[in-house]
Amino acid sequence: MRHYGLIGKHLSHSFSKNFFTAKFANEGIDADYALIEVDDISTIDNIIAQRELSGFNVTIPYKESIIPYLDELSAEAEAVGAVNCVVIKNGRKIGYNTDITGIEATIEWLDKSGALILGTGGASKAVQYVCKKQNIPFSVVSRDKERGDYTYDELTTDVVAEHKLIINATPVGMSPNVEEAPELPYSAITDKHFVFDLVYNPPKSMLLSRSEEQGATTMNGMLMLQTQAIASWHIWQRAEKELAEQTLVN
Repeated sequence: MRHYGLIGKHLSHSFSKNFFTAKFANEGIDADYALIEVDDISTIDNIIAQRELSGFNVTIPYKESIIPYLDELSAEAEAVGAVNCVVIKNGRKIGYNTDITGIEATIEWLDKSGALILGTGGASKAVQYVCKKQNIPFSVVSRDKERGDYTYDELTTDVVAEHKLIINATPVGMSPNVEEAPELPYSAITDKHFVFDLVYNPPKSMLLSRSEEQGATTMNGMLMLQTQAIASWHIWQRAEKELAEQTLVN
């Protein structure tokens, strides 16, 4: 049996275990998937060895901090500076960013006049990468002025009105903190806005609810999540196929 998992903190809300358990069963693959709470990412080699992992996903707060512990990055993961999928191949840890695929599936058809990206972490970096790739102008909002174009205190109604695509790339509003929402001037959101929240649990975050009250079109992170998960699955299966072919040749 092969072993996979999700590395991160506070994983009780995650859909990944059920998704991959069902996926492996439906495909007739002898593998399992575990939620692996990690307090210190520097212990990743011990975790891989103890659990005999063939690959794993990475979530908050380790999408960026795991990079120094990997042996290789895909071109996209290196460009983004964040990893959410790792495959173990011939003892080497290779990092990928399948968040890109999930984000592309969600925003490729949206208004490209300008995006306001909330957050500056690993998920935000993937969103920024996709916006650049699709020639979508964007501004980044951060609690730290040095890391973004605006702080939340600087978000005026004019700024929000100018950006018809608002993307929340922070965990604000995620279960169990479902009453929380990013600090925006919600009165500036209109029926011309599209609000995309990477949060998927709850299905309708407070951000989406308040935006819908203003007439905005909204989408949660479930499509992105499912798409990036399938992309991870393909990476792992491709690696298994290559290893099997190497074994036959040897």
